[in-house]
Amino acid sequence: MSHFAGLEFKTPLVKGLIKSRPNRFIMNVEIDGKIEKCHCPTTGKVGNVVFQNVPCLLSKSNNTERKTPYTVEAFLWKYGKDRRKSWIGINQTAVNRYVEHFLKAGLFNDAGEPVHREQTLGSSRLDFRVGRCYIEVKMPLFYLFSENESLNAQAPTSLERFIKHVGDLGNSLKDNDRAILLTCFMFDAPRFVPPAPSEHSAALVEAVKKSLARGVEIWQLNLAIDQSGVDFIRCFDISSTVIN
Repeated sequence: MSHFAGLEFKTPLVKGLIKSRPNRFIMNVEIDGKIEKCHCPTTGKVGNVVFQNVPCLLSKSNNTERKTPYTVEAFLWKYGKDRRKSWIGINQTAVNRYVEHFLKAGLFNDAGEPVHREQTLGSSRLDFRVGRCYIEVKMPLFYLFSENESLNAQAPTSLERFIKHVGDLGNSLKDNDRAILLTCFMFDAPRFVPPAPSEHSAALVEAVKKSLARGVEIWQLNLAIDQSGVDFIRCFDISSTVIN
């Protein structure tokens, strides 16, 4: 994959320090010496991270009526064998906007080809269609920093939705169609390794196996986020190794 021009934020992100995460929706963040209640854009578990005195990046809303004027977009963390520090993006809603930018730049299809959002395939609404390529984006956060994290950390309803999308990707493919399950990370993550077997993961593994047999591709996209914007790092096919 060639390098693509990054996405520049209209307003640079603000630096802060996460002091605590009292509930799924709120993070208490110190910004310029003042503690602010900020919106946490993911309600699930973020690996094994304890959010106490963790540097972060925040976007500020233009909506003066919002009870939480800031949204936590990323946090600074050490990861990998060399324990290097990196900003880790956690906004699972914003990630589709970032992916759309790179799709328009030619990721998977020719640059400039129309990118359609929220497309129906079978009984699911998938994230994108570019030409005859259907793309569903997933941004897993629940096991990022522990090799032993299991899918039990993810709500069963979310897993059921994930399994349904994977199944529809495979079941609804027509001749000459292409379907991609795009696993996106907002840092330079190592190759995706499925979580340890669990009560929920058995059904997921089976659904993925069936979809792969029908021609669904599984790719990993790594993006980098900082105060100024989002950059492309790398994108690679993991279809052959995602299921052992």
